[in-house]
Amino acid sequence: MRLKSLFFLVFFLSVLTLQAQLPGFFIVGNQKKAVLPFLASNSLILLPVSINGHPPVYFLLDTGVKANLLFSKSMGDTLGLTYTRRVGMVGADGSTTVWAQVSPINTLDLGGVKGVFQSLLVLEEDFLELESVIGIPIYGILGYEFFKYSVVKIDYEQAILTFYPPEGLVWRPPFYRKGILLVEEGKAYMEVKVKQQTGPKLTGKILVDTGANHGLLLNRESKAAIQLPEKKLETQLGQSLGGVLYGFIGRVDALSIQGLNFSQVLTSFPEETTFSSRIKESGRMGSLGAEVLGRTTLILDYPRNEFFLKRNASFFHPFEFDMSGLVVKKMLSLEKRWFVGEVREGSPAHLAGILPYDELISINSVPIFFWEIEQLVKLFRSEEGREIQLELRRYPQPGASTFQELFIRFLLTKQI
Repeated sequence: MRLKSLFFLVFFLSVLTLQAQLPGFFIVGNQKKAVLPFLASNSLILLPVSINGHPPVYFLLDTGVKANLLFSKSMGDTLGLTYTRRVGMVGADGSTTVWAQVSPINTLDLGGVKGVFQSLLVLEEDFLELESVIGIPIYGILGYEFFKYSVVKIDYEQAILTFYPPEGLVWRPPFYRKGILLVEEGKAYMEVKVKQQTGPKLTGKILVDTGANHGLLLNRESKAAIQLPEKKLETQLGQSLGGVLYGFIGRVDALSIQGLNFSQVLTSFPEETTFSSRIKESGRMGSLGAEVLGRTTLILDYPRNEFFLKRNASFFHPFEFDMSGLVVKKMLSLEKRWFVGEVREGSPAHLAGILPYDELISINSVPIFFWEIEQLVKLFRSEEGREIQLELRRYPQPGASTFQELFIRFLLTKQI
């Protein structure tokens, strides 16, 4: 009997040791859960991550990506990362190849949660475009590895992420709607229903993409039934690895997730690219981004292929699109400087004469260094008819020391 008891004790300890050495993210210590505050930028989730004991830097939490990414090889070299091989990845435009080095064994520490034996894909060319768009230095992405063994609750309203072990949430939380979460090749999908403004109702599989700042995105090449609404704008849809995505922005009448109905949802319709063949192979008809997910409290349970969601206080806020026509970007420098990245044709900013590369000095008499990009986004979506006053500098060419000082006014105008 003693030998039998000893055998089971040794076996149990061996299982615990094996589990501790598995690649994955685990709660530090014997806690039942870990609470991780995050920085929210337009509902994107930014978490401070320490790589191999070095000072923490911000990573984007992204359910739409399988691998962990580090955007800067120069940073990887400074951290002393070791690389074992080189891989190529297809960029967002479907044609650009983005090259990365594989760093196979790293520790990623988030405070109450630690990732062990974690691989990092380290981009050979530093990709800092997200900082210019979001306004905050972001050095990488946490993907599937963060979710695969655990239950993750995202409270967008409180900007708190709660991390549970798989056995830590075996009951259905009250007031949440439950659905099936499909996890395929490291990406999470759910089924939704869409009522289009024109065309038939749609039902289909859609990617859950916490790392995208759009609301709903529909890939027209995935289903012949997907139709563009009559009222739409041709515009830049987003920035990602490999290039800028272009297409149309419009609305659908309704989006339903397990009976939770969103009305008049802003919807992106990207152009077809060479990457479209992969979208068709996956069977998905589009993706859900932070503009929709940020109006909920969302629980993702990868081990049991389930999700739970309920609406939060921002659920009934209308979906508003930019009413200025400006895409504002941050200059990648130590100084806080902002410039006009793009001006949408026919928009109030375009009609007022604003040009790309104009530098913003003040907005509504408030110096630019007091503004954050999230505040600018909210301002430009705030109220039709609102007057915007801009103080600008226009340079004859990039890097010039001379400039023309301009004072321009325009009114915000709804175009969608």
